[in-house]
Amino acid sequence: MDRSTRKAPPYFMYFPDNYRWSAAMLGMLSTAGWGGSDINEVDKIGRLLKGKGATVGDDEAWFGACVSVAEEVRAHARRYESTGHRYAAAPFYLRACKYYQMGERFRTPKDDNALAAYRDSIDCFHRFAALSSEFRIEVVEVPYEGGSLPGYFVHAHGAAKRRAPCVVHFDGLDVTKELLYMRGVPDLARRGISVLVMDGPGTGEAIRFRGYYLRPDYEVAGTACIDYLERRSEVNASRIAVVANSLGGYYAPRCASMEPRFAACVAWGAIWDYYATWKRRVDAAFNASMSVPGHHIMWILGVTTIEEALKKLEAYRLDGVVQKMRCPFLLTHGADDEQVPLADAQALYDAVGSKDKTFRIFTPEEGGAQHCMRDYLTLGVAEMWNWLEDRLLRDR
Repeated sequence: MDRSTRKAPPYFMYFPDNYRWSAAMLGMLSTAGWGGSDINEVDKIGRLLKGKGATVGDDEAWFGACVSVAEEVRAHARRYESTGHRYAAAPFYLRACKYYQMGERFRTPKDDNALAAYRDSIDCFHRFAALSSEFRIEVVEVPYEGGSLPGYFVHAHGAAKRRAPCVVHFDGLDVTKELLYMRGVPDLARRGISVLVMDGPGTGEAIRFRGYYLRPDYEVAGTACIDYLERRSEVNASRIAVVANSLGGYYAPRCASMEPRFAACVAWGAIWDYYATWKRRVDAAFNASMSVPGHHIMWILGVTTIEEALKKLEAYRLDGVVQKMRCPFLLTHGADDEQVPLADAQALYDAVGSKDKTFRIFTPEEGGAQHCMRDYLTLGVAEMWNWLEDRLLRDR
């Protein structure tokens, strides 16, 4: 179909012929409300990429544009910090972190340039955490498999004199704990709920610097987080929920089904049969709507061929698992999600064994109909956090 006759999508596409690049641009713009981007900086990235965002796109150019803007933004942050203006410096460090990571996410295998950019992103977030005055953010290590998983403990507002509920927030296929922070974590803290934001096996620092590959029994990581939180005096151990987005729609339900100490579960986007999801992508020669290059899955699974990856992914199915879930469950999904069909979400919801379960579908008319509600992120976050507030703070 000629572009002149193609129906325009009901959501913003910066690069009309490149789903992945457009999704990433929207992923930056939609986090502005939590300090994750500035429209002028994101548009500068877009202008640097003008003419290079064809159907496949030039990921080397993408990396260069994002890192270039990240370095400009970090330079402002350093200048402000050096002159004692911490309140000006902190948000610039946060946005620089975002741009470094958004550039690095499409670069696999992870060469020295990619890993250097990622280390810069972590340094920027740590500077933000140290300088920010609104929230107390601790850099923490959760004991795991003879080592540890990296995370941030974001303290709830107004919880100094009481044990606060807590959310264990895992990421997805290609999201990180830093990016998650910029997708609404401050709103949970404002409500009086602490958040343990984690890089689990296969994501973030855990895969890049510690060699923790993705694993199907994700409840091992979930249990490690519960064990850690039970030792913290400011946490109400009977009020710990688990949330995860995108591929986290596998992680969170798996954790809540296999670890009965979780008091609630939110699947921010559904996963039902992850093998089938990737089989469709492989059969489409990776021309299906995807948030990452096709070789990303091989890297996080620790294999060298797509055939090996598919074999490992046979274990990533929730049928026979989520029937065991008993805690309150919320599933959110976009009606027009181009990565995971609504039928998969319905299958997951139907199978969950919890009596208190809610299925929230976001429509094109209201917004949030795309993958993980990226086209109306503030609406999706408000709906999820309201549900958690009702379960963790009001149901007492």
